[in-house]
Amino acid sequence: MIFMLKGELLINSEEYPGTTLRNGQFVLQAIGSKLELLALTNVEYLVYWFNELPQICEPRYNKILEVSEAPLTYTPLVTIPRLSNYLNDMCDYLKEQIPCGQFIELKCQELVYILTCYYPLPQLSIFFYPISRYTESFHYFVMQNYDRVKNVEEFAHLGGYTTTTFRRLFKNMYGEPVYEWILNKKRDGILNDLQHTKQKITEISQRYGFDSLSHFAHFCKASFGDSPRALRTKAAKGEVIQYNRE
Repeated sequence: MIFMLKGELLINSEEYPGTTLRNGQFVLQAIGSKLELLALTNVEYLVYWFNELPQICEPRYNKILEVSEAPLTYTPLVTIPRLSNYLNDMCDYLKEQIPCGQFIELKCQELVYILTCYYPLPQLSIFFYPISRYTESFHYFVMQNYDRVKNVEEFAHLGGYTTTTFRRLFKNMYGEPVYEWILNKKRDGILNDLQHTKQKITEISQRYGFDSLSHFAHFCKASFGDSPRALRTKAAKGEVIQYNRE
């Protein structure tokens, strides 16, 4: 988020092409978006960088994301008095004090509270749309690639994330650790292939990244209680095979 305090700043991005940001206005740019800035005058602005917003008044924020929609044109939001007071105080603190991490975290929570609770929902739905779109693209990336990777580190690297950031984004979206989620998706796929396809066991093993048939057999035994061949035999006899998700 970029909050203008003084002067005029030319922004060029997908959301704000050729937009002049003036004193008392602010915009949001999603992670990975291409952004060019050009100072048209002497400027002062405050930037808030984040991977995910602090969870303050979470039901309100979730509602914002649910109704978020792309506008015909993006328009910078205007600071209300409460936000202006916050920005002035924050700038004074950053100029005068040695930053304290815990205090900054609290002030970030206050910022999110002001934004989500003091602005009308229609304005917020547009303002936060870039985050909603980014979340959708992250979900698409996960669903397209989860069966191609062997571990979390490889998954994160494939998407250009640090492992820590990827774990945090994933947990926030899916509600469970990424490794457990991958294992359960792998189990679902293996079980479906064994019961409902005629693929060779060696092909299924290779598809899900197992180094050997013995490793694959051990995984099936631990997950479903029997070997791949035995599971396929049971399925052929009409037995429905299930397992308890972790």
